[in-house]
Amino acid sequence: MVKNVNRIEPRKKPRRLRIRVPSQIRRIFNYKCYITFLTGFYSCHWGFRQWEKTELGSCCCSRREQVFFVFLVISFSLSAATLFVWVETSNEYFDFDWVTYLGTKRWFFWSIFILSLAGIMVAYTSLLLVITFLLLRERIELYLHTCHKVFICLLILLCVFLLVILSKFWQDKWMIVGLSLRIFAPYVHLCSIVLMSLISWPLAFYVSHLEAEIRIRRFKMTCSDVQNHQGSDIFRRLRALQVAAGLPFAILLLCLYLLPLGVYSPCILKKEDLAPRPLFVAHRGAPMVAPENTMMSFQKAVEFGTYALETDVYLSYDKVSFLMHDFDLSRTTNIREVMPSAAYETPAAFYWNFLKTLNAGKWFVEQMPYYNMKPLSEADKRRARNQSIPRLVDLLEFAKKEKKFLIFDLFRPPPSHPLRGDFIQHVVEEILKSKIEQHLILWLPNQERDYVQRAAPGFQQVGRLNPVHRLVKENISKINVDYKTLFYNGMKEYKDANININLYLVNEPWLFSLAWCSRINSVTTDNIPVLSQLNYPYFFMTPGYYTCMWLLVDFTSAVLVALVCCFHWWKEAKKERRLEVCSIAPGKASGPSAAPAAASRGGEGEMGPGGGREVQSRPPHPRLAAEPSVKRRGALGTERGDRRRSSACGGCGSR
Repeated sequence: MVKNVNRIEPRKKPRRLRIRVPSQIRRIFNYKCYITFLTGFYSCHWGFRQWEKTELGSCCCSRREQVFFVFLVISFSLSAATLFVWVETSNEYFDFDWVTYLGTKRWFFWSIFILSLAGIMVAYTSLLLVITFLLLRERIELYLHTCHKVFICLLILLCVFLLVILSKFWQDKWMIVGLSLRIFAPYVHLCSIVLMSLISWPLAFYVSHLEAEIRIRRFKMTCSDVQNHQGSDIFRRLRALQVAAGLPFAILLLCLYLLPLGVYSPCILKKEDLAPRPLFVAHRGAPMVAPENTMMSFQKAVEFGTYALETDVYLSYDKVSFLMHDFDLSRTTNIREVMPSAAYETPAAFYWNFLKTLNAGKWFVEQMPYYNMKPLSEADKRRARNQSIPRLVDLLEFAKKEKKFLIFDLFRPPPSHPLRGDFIQHVVEEILKSKIEQHLILWLPNQERDYVQRAAPGFQQVGRLNPVHRLVKENISKINVDYKTLFYNGMKEYKDANININLYLVNEPWLFSLAWCSRINSVTTDNIPVLSQLNYPYFFMTPGYYTCMWLLVDFTSAVLVALVCCFHWWKEAKKERRLEVCSIAPGKASGPSAAPAAASRGGEGEMGPGGGREVQSRPPHPRLAAEPSVKRRGALGTERGDRRRSSACGGCGSR
């Protein structure tokens, strides 16, 4: 027998009550948040209120606010200039940090700190400018908060201070900006056209909106039978705004279209004219992967395929040549732990027996002196911590074994040093005793060059940026020059005289690409791990490719800007026609007392005595007929709505 089983039906989930929010409310709420954000950030007014909109074409703020708006534009320009200059001088960051270390005796990435500070200043001022333009678009009166005013004044003073310091103490750094424009000019040109094409959208909207405003105002004045000369002042102001916004944009865009006619970049050349890649001279070895001026550093440089090794030579008090760059031992050794009282003495004042006991690698592992260096492996860290100061003889033996060229700066000993007068002879004797092939020595010191040529005729003499006739007279076939000086002084004479050119100090890939395209023979670099991986120069383009890109971008930009302008013009004209339809009566008015609101509603009825249509009365609703008070209120509300619609159209019964 089948038993009856009670079925348990699942409970139905209660339906969630969905409240539909009208789109108009959502729009109003979003608009309130938008205006609150603008006024809150700009004026610190975080509570929403109905702001009085300024009349279009009139001034949007007081004289004081106009002055601070000019200050805001100046602060943005100065901070952008500071950021641009500092970004372009990234090749000199290590030298800047080293110079600040000499003054503060503390290693810190001041270059990165200034770069971050400049970026923050640009972001802050650009955000304020954008909010300013958005407030102007909403026609809300400008009132910059006092805190912003103080910050803007401080930014101007800080930027001026940084630029003045840069101009006074690192004047040659301004040359880097010009060099960067040489190689970046084609790309800056193309990016500028793209940016101007994007700006054309809001600009065309603004200009077309002004044009529509002019036409609407003129139309309303005609409808109201107001003479034209009474509103000529506002028309002139609106036209002036159109010209002030559109004319500079058009001139600048036209100049950008024609800019390639005057652009020169060394990296725009044919493929067959591209010279071989410049050779590498390892500056103090490979200081981005090993402690500078140590045997580990030079060994790493050879692993990366360097052409020559560069170093700096001091003479100890007991006449031993050793490798050291700084004016004291505090940065690259542990002398502050061993002998703090002598940490800032010249390296030539110590005996070699003491110098060889110092550790020359711990500082590198602890400080990581280059901001863009890669992390070290544990094996390299252990190896770096055990490095000591090498002798010149050790490096000569290594260069002799690896068949690498050697170039070095030689520091003259202090007056109390026993080799003060004949340090050149002593170093030349040490080199000759090492039995290294003489042609592997690139002799750079200028002192007693005649003696060196007699004692070691096989040394290759390397000169500075002297006149060509002097170099030829001294039998110098190579020059070692600062890249900033050479590019601005020109190198055609030296190439015509078959003089090899070595540039120092080249660390950035874009600068190495510029040297490559300029047919430079070799570069001295710290960044040999990165530069050795480049098989082609950055920003290289053939003339035909650049011409095609130029014409394509110009044509696309011109068509896009024209379409944007036509679209906004058509959109504003459509609004204007809609307003005219809303404002003009369907029939011809016979008198000025025609009822525009009734004509705009245009129901079926007879013509009234005033020329408008009489609206036919519809039969009342039964409920309204029973409630005369409700009927009166409804009729009153309808009449008020008709008035509001009539005033919203802004129309008139006659044109």
